[in-house]
Amino acid sequence: MAKTPKQEKKQANTEQKAAKEQEQALLASLPPEMQEKMKALKDKMDLFTKKILEKFDKYITGVALLPPEKMLPAEVRDEKKDDPNKINVLVLVDDSDSKKMPKQELANKLNQITNTIAKEIDENISPEILLASELKESCFDAKYEVLKMIAMAAPVYDPTDMIAAIKISEVHKSMVLKKFEKYIVSYVAAGSLFRGEKSNDIDIYIVIDDTDVKKMPRAELKDKLRAIIVGMGFDAARITGVRKQFHVQTYILTDFWDSVKDANPVIYTFLRDGVPLYDRGVFMPWKLLLQMGRIRPSPEAIDMSMDIGEKLVQRAKHKLLSILGEDLYYSILNPTQAALMLYGLPPPTPKETIQLLDDIFVKKEKMLEKKYIDILEKIRTAYKNIEHGKVTSVTGKEIDDLLNDAEDYLKRIKKLFKQIEEKAEKEGILDVYDSCIAVTRDLLAEKGVKAVEDKDIYSLFKSKLVAEDKVPEKFLRVLKDVEKAKDDFLAGKISRQEAQKVKKDGRLFIKTMVEHMQRKKSIEIERVKIRFKYGDIVGEMIIPDDKAFIIKDSEKRDDMLIADVNKDGGLENIKPAAPEELEKHISKLVSPKRMFIRERLFEDLRTLVGKDIEIML
Repeated sequence: MAKTPKQEKKQANTEQKAAKEQEQALLASLPPEMQEKMKALKDKMDLFTKKILEKFDKYITGVALLPPEKMLPAEVRDEKKDDPNKINVLVLVDDSDSKKMPKQELANKLNQITNTIAKEIDENISPEILLASELKESCFDAKYEVLKMIAMAAPVYDPTDMIAAIKISEVHKSMVLKKFEKYIVSYVAAGSLFRGEKSNDIDIYIVIDDTDVKKMPRAELKDKLRAIIVGMGFDAARITGVRKQFHVQTYILTDFWDSVKDANPVIYTFLRDGVPLYDRGVFMPWKLLLQMGRIRPSPEAIDMSMDIGEKLVQRAKHKLLSILGEDLYYSILNPTQAALMLYGLPPPTPKETIQLLDDIFVKKEKMLEKKYIDILEKIRTAYKNIEHGKVTSVTGKEIDDLLNDAEDYLKRIKKLFKQIEEKAEKEGILDVYDSCIAVTRDLLAEKGVKAVEDKDIYSLFKSKLVAEDKVPEKFLRVLKDVEKAKDDFLAGKISRQEAQKVKKDGRLFIKTMVEHMQRKKSIEIERVKIRFKYGDIVGEMIIPDDKAFIIKDSEKRDDMLIADVNKDGGLENIKPAAPEELEKHISKLVSPKRMFIRERLFEDLRTLVGKDIEIML
């Protein structure tokens, strides 16, 4: 994906910052005397670069400090210039639009001017002009020594990253050739590397000879070599410190030749613009044949290209249909169904969705405008026409119009979501109020107060529960706040924050009151419960009223009996019972009467569980 100008600028700033930090770290590691010399040299190079840029500006594509003459490759070393005080500087010049004078004359003129500028700064600065066309011609003529020289240089000014690209390519090429020289027939730079343009990445193409491969399939050879070669690319980036994306594309020779015969546009562009950084007599002959017009596509390739054109047009039409028939329709259908579910309905079918949206949010709640029903209906109709084959093509304008409608619809549905959430949040106050009043009535009923009128709720809560049962008085305030919130909601005066606070306090009130009832019920149950033991087994008998529930084994509570308690305190009509029956009798338990255990009860228990029975206190 192409980067935006803002992203490119940010990346460039990051790279410059990293390079500067690396440079400072390297300088700090040197002895103090060397640091002074390096700083002085840097200041001179910066001044030299500034002056030649003022003179030539856009033509300068790179300035680099060359190593001493004796360190250069033997092929480009000039013994006469081997002066230890000399500061050798390489100046790369873009001469692609130079038409007013011959290239050699241009190079001589530039040499004169740059030498004059250099002498004004330091007699030892010795600039050397290298035209981009000369660099290309050197590569075309298989004179790769100049690449080695640039790879050894220290960049001072590199706006198009050409020097960085050559450095990383040379290191990578050396690694690849050292390991796979037998198979590598061409190592080619492509893209904007030699066009003098700023590029986001560095593109390299490698052609692998597979003509004598016998031990493995050609595709396997390509994949194996490619994996290793790409890994070497990461190593080269680490060694050189170049942070540009380094892309390596590998081709096997037989596939490459097929692509040339089939007039593959990518290969044609590659042959036309590529510059070989290494070639064993394969790439350059093809490049020259292409320039001579001798490489021409076959009739089959021409027919195939024509067919591809028609197929791509059909594919584009199908994509437009797909955008309307699937993407746009479902992009508004699914959020619509979500809004209905948020309202509290089960997931509706696509057919039901439009009618429900209209009935609930337009007619009933009056939250939504009718035009959005029309948009949904229009896009659904278009979808159905495509699905049933009534429409087989759509125009870009139709897509644009419906896309604008869909975007408008989605914005409105998002707003509807907020409306539904706010409504549900406020209406939750009514539920909280009803629950608080209901639990209060239950508490008062346990105290024997029934048929309580609304106006008496608060006074009875205070006298019967706060005063007698020691319920904290703050819950009386909560109860009043909940009622006030209900009145404010009905009057449309409550805010979202107030609603949330009241619901939170109301839920705490309900939880506390339920726990209070449960604790009281537990105490009351304990007062009508008899525990007994026979052997190693512990059982229970609960007598909430004129019925007795016997659990012979406390660890098997579902195995329960029920019996009538007669006037002599004995048990009769004993039969199995379900736990639900016990719950039913306990729920009616208000204030248990004082219970007396008579001898007849023990006798009946002995009959049920055995003679050795003990009552547990």
